[in-house]
Amino acid sequence: MSYNGSAKAGCLVSTDDVCNGSCTKREVSVTSTAISMTVGIVSNTLALFILIKAYRRFKFKSKAAFLLFASGLVVTDFLGHLINGSLALYVYASQKDWETFDPHKSLCDFFGVCMAFFGLTPLLLGSLMAVERCVGVTRPLFHTTALGSHHVKSLLGLTWLLGLLVALLPILFQRSYQMQRSRSWCFFRLQGPRDWVDVLLPILFSVLGLLALLLSLVCNTMTFLTLLRSRVQLDRDYHRHCRNTSHHSEMVCQLLAIMLVSCVCWGPILITGIIFSLQDHGEDQASYTHMLLVVRMATWNQILDPWVYILLRKAVLKRLFLLALRLCSPHLKMKLQWQGITQESSTIEVRSSVISRPDFICLDGPFPPDTAIQSAHPR
Repeated sequence: MSYNGSAKAGCLVSTDDVCNGSCTKREVSVTSTAISMTVGIVSNTLALFILIKAYRRFKFKSKAAFLLFASGLVVTDFLGHLINGSLALYVYASQKDWETFDPHKSLCDFFGVCMAFFGLTPLLLGSLMAVERCVGVTRPLFHTTALGSHHVKSLLGLTWLLGLLVALLPILFQRSYQMQRSRSWCFFRLQGPRDWVDVLLPILFSVLGLLALLLSLVCNTMTFLTLLRSRVQLDRDYHRHCRNTSHHSEMVCQLLAIMLVSCVCWGPILITGIIFSLQDHGEDQASYTHMLLVVRMATWNQILDPWVYILLRKAVLKRLFLLALRLCSPHLKMKLQWQGITQESSTIEVRSSVISRPDFICLDGPFPPDTAIQSAHPR
């Protein structure tokens, strides 16, 4: 693979900097990398604090499993920003002179492993969270017995191991990761001389990511339809709510947001990886520009994920709803009605708090999702 520009020049002119004032463009790239890294670390730290606080509150309820998976996702995103961002800054600080600071390509291999691991693992964790919620809503009794805290932690460990195994496959098959044309990062070999193994590895990575997105879509759709059908049935048969279902609604909203962010951010690079693996695009400027764009889109996934948990919380959504009422509604009646509904649901929650499982209770079925049968008090 050829590179334009002298690696030891004071103002490096590479294909990432082909324009007037290439040093300025490189400085902008360094600044954007540093800002992205800082914002990602701060966002994920705040989201992790919120999730830990929520886990202590719902430690013995069905939401605890979801919160453990979500915490694993946030920790993965945090480490991805910290490690990948630090490597990128080091490369920029070294003037992208890989021949000097990485003559044996060991750092490039490590960089590629990190890019693959912290790219695939969040997609796998997102699908695992969607499956957990789908089981919790459609098969609550099985969820109660099969998804304890130790089971969730084991699934988290297995997911991380799977992501690490896929990331290490090029090293195990003695296929080094390839320095990309911008000389600022390393990834699977998508250009230049390749054999069937070089073609298979990026396809495997992309197919696993796309399957994870598809599984999330199917499970989230089933969860949403089940909750909607249960709520409609309760309203039609009893004209009342057995218990506030806000916890499930909150989790489903978060899952839908995570799935949307993952599809928008990672979908393009996964599809591009398959296309580039099957068709050799050479090193033309259009292919390079396209790859650089989809990679930058993928980096935003780890920035947007934590904001799902920061913004899509019941307390935040309720305050936003009240604010919208004050701004849009001239009548105070609607606001008072909303406050009455929230107070009534809070009272029901307090009366039901002695029951640790399930998330909503009805004494006279049919039972909504995530509900276990409780014995009635003798009269």
